Amino acid sequence: MGSGAEALAERVAAAGARCSLTKSLLADWGVRGTPRQVEYLAEYLEAECASRDASRRASLLRRCALPQAKTSDGHDWTSASWPEGFGRADLPSLSFLERREGLVLMGDVGAGKTHMLEAICSLCCQQMRPARFFTASSLVMRLRRARDAGSLDRELAQLAKADILGIDELGFLPLDTDGARLLFQVISESHERQSLVITTNLEFARWGAVFGDGQMAAAVIDRICHHGRLLKFSGESRRMRHALISGDSTPGGQLA
Repeated sequence: MGSGAEALAERVAAAGARCSLTKSLLADWGVRGTPRQVEYLAEYLEAECASRDASRRASLLRRCALPQAKTSDGHDWTSASWPEGFGRADLPSLSFLERREGLVLMGDVGAGKTHMLEAICSLCCQQMRPARFFTASSLVMRLRRARDAGSLDRELAQLAKADILGIDELGFLPLDTDGARLLFQVISESHERQSLVITTNLEFARWGAVFGDGQMAAAVIDRICHHGRLLKFSGESRRMRHALISGDSTPGGQLA
């Protein structure tokens, strides 16, 4: 590349970094150039859009903070029992987001609940829609730190910007009264405003023990059921099926 071409390339890069092209300018250049020039311009702009979209998706995935960016492609969901009016085709379409509907993924350990939640959040980010992922315990700790720092309202506002708020492992660890109230505040504020997706191995009847308050648990369940659907998971743990340590390797022939 000669010095003249290099200088021209630098001018293009500098000008592109400084401005966002207006529709009228693009329309003008679209008719002024030769077909080859216009084709080149279109290819450049399309490549720029693709690059920006890829950066946006990567940024959303980082902010979502998924343990693993799982997908639903080719995954066997036979462990899931789908509710009436909601099936496997509704996952890739994310149609429930438009209605601000939530999902409760309930059932046996290792049956695929977290995998589905991660796949939903990942797909949301791929469609350039914000999603956030937390375990119930990590979300409570985050809220507690924000409150102690005097920034709880700001933290709640940030959570509310997500189209999907994923809460994993509800019921795996007990909540104290303070933590239960903070989690209830998040669930209450998400109602009819964003899609809440929760995974749990506990039936609704046992949520009172999680929140330490039957009335609070009832209020949470009431909000979730009003605009949510229940998917039940059952069957052998996928992790145990592919475990390096077999059950008969432990005393008594079973893993603890």
